[in-house]
Amino acid sequence: MRVIRFFIFLMLLTPVISYGQKANFELADKFTTDKMDKMVGSLSVNANWLKDKDQFWYQYETSEGKDWYMVDAARKTKRQLFDKEFMASSLNEIFKRPFNAKDLPLKGFKFDEDKNQFTFHVDSINFHYNVGATAIVQGDTLKKEKRENWTTYSPDSIWIAFSRNHNLYLMKADDADSVEFQLTTDGEKWYSYNANDGDTTSTKRLRTRARWFEDSKKLYVVKQDRRNLNEIWVINSLKKERPELETYKYAMPGEENVPQYEMHTFDVATKSAVQLSIDKWKDQAIGGPYFGRGGGVFTTKGSDFIYFIRRNRTWTTLDVCKANTNTGEVQVLWSEESKPYFNTRYATLHVINEGSEFLWFSERTGWGQFYRYNANGQLKNAITKGHFTANSITKIDTAKQVVYFQAYGREAGVHPYYAMGYKVNFDGSGMQLLTPEDANHSFNMSDKMNYFVDNYSRVDLAPKSVLRDKEGKVVLALEETNLTRLNEAGWQMPENFKVKANDDATDLYGVMWKPFDFDPTKKYPVIAYVYPGPQSEPFPTRFSIGGSGGRNVALAQLGFIVVAVGQRGGSPIRSKYYHNWGYGNMRDYPLEDNKYALEQLGSTYDFIDLNKVGITGHSGGGFMSTAALLSFPDFYKVAVSSAGNHDNNIYNVWWGEVHHGVQEKTRKVKKENASGEEEEVEETYFQSQIKTNIELAKNLKGKLLLVHGDMDNNVSPSNTIRLVDALVKANKRFDLMILPGARHGFGRSNDYFERLKWHYFAEHLIGDYRSSTDLKNPDN
Repeated sequence: MRVIRFFIFLMLLTPVISYGQKANFELADKFTTDKMDKMVGSLSVNANWLKDKDQFWYQYETSEGKDWYMVDAARKTKRQLFDKEFMASSLNEIFKRPFNAKDLPLKGFKFDEDKNQFTFHVDSINFHYNVGATAIVQGDTLKKEKRENWTTYSPDSIWIAFSRNHNLYLMKADDADSVEFQLTTDGEKWYSYNANDGDTTSTKRLRTRARWFEDSKKLYVVKQDRRNLNEIWVINSLKKERPELETYKYAMPGEENVPQYEMHTFDVATKSAVQLSIDKWKDQAIGGPYFGRGGGVFTTKGSDFIYFIRRNRTWTTLDVCKANTNTGEVQVLWSEESKPYFNTRYATLHVINEGSEFLWFSERTGWGQFYRYNANGQLKNAITKGHFTANSITKIDTAKQVVYFQAYGREAGVHPYYAMGYKVNFDGSGMQLLTPEDANHSFNMSDKMNYFVDNYSRVDLAPKSVLRDKEGKVVLALEETNLTRLNEAGWQMPENFKVKANDDATDLYGVMWKPFDFDPTKKYPVIAYVYPGPQSEPFPTRFSIGGSGGRNVALAQLGFIVVAVGQRGGSPIRSKYYHNWGYGNMRDYPLEDNKYALEQLGSTYDFIDLNKVGITGHSGGGFMSTAALLSFPDFYKVAVSSAGNHDNNIYNVWWGEVHHGVQEKTRKVKKENASGEEEEVEETYFQSQIKTNIELAKNLKGKLLLVHGDMDNNVSPSNTIRLVDALVKANKRFDLMILPGARHGFGRSNDYFERLKWHYFAEHLIGDYRSSTDLKNPDN
C-alpha cells in the first residue's frame, strides 16, 4: 500500500507529457488576427493635426462602432465631430436606403484647410460638413479621375516633371497644349531618369525619379547606372496563355559590377543641367538602401545647395557633403569612420536654418547619440550623452533650439527596447523625459510644437492614447483600447521574459505565448519564432494582435509554448557592440544565443519540454531556422522555414556586404594605356564570401519544411532550390512547398501557409496526424 501511495504521489509531482493528444485547431482558428481585430478595434490615435494649429481630428473604432473626434489641445476639449445617428439619418434621406450608424461608410474623410470644413464621400457623392452644423451639404458627383501616376508636381503646382524614353521632361500643369520641355537626352534602360529604370514602355509618360526643391526652381536626380549589372529572373507561371519571364538587375556580394551613382540638378527657368562632382571612392554610393530619413539626400527651402551622405563600398566611412547646384562643386563638411560598419539606418542629417548648422547621428562612443555641427562642418557639441541610444527626431524647434526625439535604454528599470520621448536643447542642456510610463511610446506633435499625442502600450498592457503638453504633462486622456470582448473569448496576455546570452553576461529579452487552455501540470513542446536581425529582433514590444505577434498567438493555441527572443547581433537600439556582434559570421552568430535561451527557459519552467523543440521564421528567419536545425540537429527537432536567404552570396549586395562584410583588395592587372601599349597597373576590387545553409545539408536529422514563393524577386527562389539540391545529394528526406505567384511576403497565400505551418508542427511535435486534406477543416 505504501508503494502505491508513493507512486501516486510521484504522479502528482511529475508533469504529464501531452504527446499523442490532439492539436487544438479550433482554438487556434478562434484567435487568428482577423478574428481578434473584430473583437478589439483601434489600437492607437492617429492625430491629424490642423496646419499651424493646436487642434486635430481622428477616427477611432470600438465595439460601439466608428467615431470621429475633434480635439482642441489648448482648451483641453474633445468632442464628436457629428452625431452618428444624425449622420445615418441624413444619408438615409439622400440615398433612400438604411445606413448603420455604428459603421458609417464615410470615405476620403479629411479637413479642407481652405474652406475650413470636413469633406468625405459616400458611394459616388461628395459631401462637406461644418463642425457643429445641423446638416451635411451634398456636393457634386464624385468624378472617376483617371490616375495620373506619371505626374510629379512642383510644390507650387505650376510644373509637372515626368519621364519618357528614360529621359526627363517638364510641362506646365495648366498648359492646355501640353507643351513638353525635354531636359535630358542621355537616358536609356538601366541608366534612366525614370522611376522604373527597367521599363520598356518607352513612349508613354512615366513617373520620374527626379525630386523638386521646395522653392520649385530646380529638380535633382540621384541617377544609377545599372547597365553592367547581371540579371536575374523569376517566372510567372500563372500568366494567362503562356508563362512569362520577369527579368531584373540584381547585384550580389563581392561582384565586380554594382550600381554606379550620379547626381544632377536641373534649373526650371533656363532648362539647364548641372552634374555634381561626387566621385571619390570606387563603387561608392549616395545614400540609397538602408539609409533612414531622406534616403541620404537632404534639401532646404532654397535650391542653391543640396546636402547628401556619401559612403564607401565597405560601409566604414561616410562623408557629409554640401553641393553647389549652380556649379556642381562638392564640399565635404565632415567625414566619419565607424568599424566594422556604419549604422546607416539611423544616419540622418538635419539641416538647420538653410545650413547654418546641422544635427547628426553617430555611434562614435559605442551608443547612438546626436551631435551638432556648425556651417563649416566643425563639431560644436554633443547634444545627447550617455549609455543609451538616441534615435528618431520627431520635431525640431529651431527658434528655441530644442529637439524632440525618442530614445532607448536610458531609464533604469525600463525595458531597453521601449521608445521613450524626450526633449533636449541644442547645446545639450535641459534633457527631459516626456513620457515616463514603463511602456513603448510613439508621439505625434503639432506644427506649433505645444502639444503631442502619445500612444503607448506593452505586450501585456492595453494601448492608451493621451494628449500631453510639450513638458510631458498629460492634459487630456483620449482613448484606451477596450479588451473586454477579447478577454471574454478567453484571450490572455503574453509574457515578457529575460534570459542570458551564451556569454552568461548579456541580457536577452523575449516574449512567451501560451495556449489559453494552459495546464501547468502538463509538458508542452516549445517553438521558437526567430529573426536574426541585424536591423530588428523577432519579439514585439508593444501590444500586438497582428503581424508575427498575432500569428504566434494562434500557433500557441494548438498546444505549444511559443517564444521569440533576441540575440547578440540583433537590434541596433542596444549598443554598437551588441548590434555588430554577428559581423563576419552571418549564418552562425544568432544560433548559440537562441539555443541557450531556450535551455534557460526549460530549466525555469517545468511545462516546457526541451525534447520537443521547433523553430520557425521568414526571410532572415527562414535562413536562421534552417541553420539552427542543421547546426544543432539533436536539439531542434522541427523547422518551418519560409522565404529563407539560405545562400547570402546570391542575396542582394547591400545585405551581405554591410552585415557580413566585404574586403577591399588590390591586384596587378595588365591594361592598354592611351598610347595603345599594354602596361601593368594596380586596381581595386572587392571580395565577399558568406557561409551558407547548403554547406550544412548533410547534418539534417529532424523534420524540415521549406517554403518559397516562385515570384519572390527579393530573396530569389534559387536560395531554397540550392538548399534542396544539397539535401537531395545528401539523401535527406524533407518537405518542400512552392507557392505559385507569391512574392516575398506571400500575399494571398499567407493564410494557406500559416495553416500549413500549424499542421506541420502539430504532426511532428504533438503527433497529431490528420487524414483530412482540408487545412481549414482538419476534422472533416
